[in-house]
Amino acid sequence: MAKKFTSDINIRNKKASYQYELIEKFEAGLKLEGTEIKSIREGKASIKEGYCAFKKGELFVLNINISPYSEASFKNHEPTRPRKLLLHKNELEKLIKKKKDVGLTIVPTRLFINKNGYAKLNIALAKGKKMQDKRESLKAKDAKRQMDRAMKR
Repeated sequence: MAKKFTSDINIRNKKASYQYELIEKFEAGLKLEGTEIKSIREGKASIKEGYCAFKKGELFVLNINISPYSEASFKNHEPTRPRKLLLHKNELEKLIKKKKDVGLTIVPTRLFINKNGYAKLNIALAKGKKMQDKRESLKAKDAKRQMDRAMKR
């Protein structure tokens, strides 16, 4: 198996921009175990069903699936355990204040490995879209695609 470079790891949550209006974005570190980072480097993670929640003033990402590492022995990790997000204190306070607004949630949008080899998670403060808004965003995306095709010709 060919080894992936750190810049190749880019796991996206494509549903997030469709289901939510992304208001503000943040980049957070993840507190991981050894087998978890190895699985992420293999590209075996999914953040589609993930969301973030506060517990005792700390932010955790829940419901993201990092598959067990294939080379590990009995000391493997639990695939969907809650993982602590590492943010600056002022960013956490800003998120706590804005989360108090009704209808806002925090969703993961992208999981990647930065140039220093650390796993990072892009999260966004988001507001749920109504069905009409989803249709409008699809129409706008389709119109942009058609204009790009016309420009190429």
